[in-house]
Amino acid sequence: MIIIPARLNSSRFENKILVDIMGLPMVIRTAKRVESLDDVVIATDSQEVVDLAKEYNIDSVLTSDKHQSGTDRINEAVNILNLRDDEIVVNVQADEPFIEPEVVQSVIDKVKEIKDRDFTMVSCYKEINSDLADDPNHVKVVCDENSDAIYFSRAKIPYHRDHYSDIKYKGHLGIYGFTKHSLNSFCSLKSSILEDTEKLEQLRAISNGKKIYMVKVESKSFGIDTKEDLQNALRIFS
Repeated sequence: MIIIPARLNSSRFENKILVDIMGLPMVIRTAKRVESLDDVVIATDSQEVVDLAKEYNIDSVLTSDKHQSGTDRINEAVNILNLRDDEIVVNVQADEPFIEPEVVQSVIDKVKEIKDRDFTMVSCYKEINSDLADDPNHVKVVCDENSDAIYFSRAKIPYHRDHYSDIKYKGHLGIYGFTKHSLNSFCSLKSSILEDTEKLEQLRAISNGKKIYMVKVESKSFGIDTKEDLQNALRIFS
């Protein structure tokens, strides 16, 4: 099941999930991008978004407005929906209206492959250049030799002392794959100082010594965090 966490209020871009993306509200455009892969549910704190989802024949779940992260929101949703412990659950961010279905499928396939192993979540990255890595809205990840994440940051990591301009960085995409069991386990962890500092929920797992397996993908998509991101995305994808 693909669950899209959809918090209406955003500190950087008010009501951004409702803005028009080529004729559809952003959250609906995102849902339509991935609906061919699996059942899609929007998990939201807003009755307005529930009503909007119904208008477009998309399932939704009304959740608490107290959640600190989108993953906490989808955790409430999977429990409301009473999914099986081994059900694969994919978190696709509502601000990814141009995400390629094959990227999400790559995460689903990896969860299927490793779901009997000890892991917390699967996520993905694409290679980005040095200039894009300078942008704090584009999260970077560093991985070990087993493709497990070591750290995520809004800062430019790793730091290249010799300042090579042709180095490729790993740009994180906000797609997360779980089983219901691993999702419940993640959300039972205590929030961490790192998570609160960088405002990156996946750092909760890192802080608690849990594994996040990373998949390399090819993608032109990016999350829309600001009005500038929106204008850039519309220029690229329209």
